[in-house]
Amino acid sequence: MTFSHAIVRRPGKNLAAGITTSTLGAPDYVKALKQFDAYVTALKDCNLSVTVLDPLDGYPDAHFVEDTAVVTPDIAVIANPGAEPRKGETPSIASALKAFRPTVSIQPPGTLDGGDVLMMGTHFLIGLSDRTNAEGAGQLGHAVAEFGFTWTTIDVAAGLHFKSSVNAVGEKTLLTTPDFAGHPALAGYRRIVISTEEAYAGNTLLVNGRLIMPAGFPGTRVKLQALGLPITELDTSEFRKMDGGLTCLSLRF
Repeated sequence: MTFSHAIVRRPGKNLAAGITTSTLGAPDYVKALKQFDAYVTALKDCNLSVTVLDPLDGYPDAHFVEDTAVVTPDIAVIANPGAEPRKGETPSIASALKAFRPTVSIQPPGTLDGGDVLMMGTHFLIGLSDRTNAEGAGQLGHAVAEFGFTWTTIDVAAGLHFKSSVNAVGEKTLLTTPDFAGHPALAGYRRIVISTEEAYAGNTLLVNGRLIMPAGFPGTRVKLQALGLPITELDTSEFRKMDGGLTCLSLRF
């Protein structure tokens, strides 16, 4: 899928107050801003027009905008985040997306985080995790089915979100950690399996024929180079401290 636009949100000064399971320490705000600016530049280098939203007061995780919506060629589905402190992030994203797509919303008791949703052509892989439940996945599935899409759910037993471990690196090619390498729902795709030691690199982003990957994972880079696509490495150390990665920081459509 070719993208023309992205929506991102600048991190707020309170980003260290966000939700995390990491033991890597508190993020450095100034360093996080530099990493964010480099990320926006990388998206622009992929020929995207980038809308940069201001920090959202009171919501330290709000720069992880991917979790708040799923944008398809036809509609934008506004999420109902599975973490209670993040539910207030969605009105702002809905307002931003209304300029681009008709919107529908996931309704309680359904919960859905965009980080659990991977669109592969006309098929959606939807992870069932601590943040996304079966009701929320079903609501998303039925919403996109009206436009000819199919969908499958996958239990997420490891990692925060499905896309923490599995991401598209080609039209029919997935980059995956060992946890999902043999999953039957992925049987129809070519799978590039990375090592457990480099599992964080499973959150690699494909944008308009370019791969954007986290810096510092040489084994994964070697495997990705075999695809023959240009690769950009970005330092995401401060966002990793908050359980975040490259896909989390934008909505692409």
